[in-house]
Amino acid sequence: MKPRVHFHSLGRASYTPVWKQQEVLMQAIVQRKIARKKAGISEREGSEDPALDLPESHLLFVEHPHVLTLGKSGDPENVVASPERLDELGVEYFPINRGGDITYHGPGQLVGYPILDLDQFYTDIGRFMRMLEEAIIRTCADYGVLASRIEGLTGVWIDADQGMDARKIAALGVKCSRWVTMHGFAFNLNTDLDFFKLIVPCGIDDRGVTSLAQECGKEINQMEVSERMIGHLTELFDWNLISGD
Repeated sequence: MKPRVHFHSLGRASYTPVWKQQEVLMQAIVQRKIARKKAGISEREGSEDPALDLPESHLLFVEHPHVLTLGKSGDPENVVASPERLDELGVEYFPINRGGDITYHGPGQLVGYPILDLDQFYTDIGRFMRMLEEAIIRTCADYGVLASRIEGLTGVWIDADQGMDARKIAALGVKCSRWVTMHGFAFNLNTDLDFFKLIVPCGIDDRGVTSLAQECGKEINQMEVSERMIGHLTELFDWNLISGD
């Protein structure tokens, strides 16, 4: 049986309530897994008791207002703008509990938060990250844009083999607890790239950033990209996606 994943399209939403929503969904899955383990039920085994049945995962798509988030291993010095400048531009700033360094979220960006029980897929966080990257790479290819990876660097890149001319089009950072994930990816579509000048993106100071619009030379239909991403993620993860709110 394919894992069930509930899809939530949140539109544009502030960072804090979506972060809290992720935490609530993640903890519900974790608590279900703990209860199942105490009852002696294996990770992929169903149950006649609905309260002990397999936990169902979630996928959130959202567009945030301007916000900077710093991963738990990140360096605060990679925020190069002053607090006063951030206030002037209306940019919020949050140190958070994902991996990775500093990144920017804002209008024109597709942010995806998979809250998945990896015990129902595979217990390999590296493979999980590569699958997220692959969905973005395939979506870029749908628009005639060749994207790929750089060995040793998380994320998706354009002209990955061109040294300092390489440009990041999507950043990734996740948290995993008891093989349940949260946080995810930020895919630049029609993003105002000037906001990345406020930071050293992902702590990498010798390569640039880009967007799908910049690479295509035209504005991108964000709803269309979302639909393509959902299709590629569904193909890669082989889940049963259930439309939600």
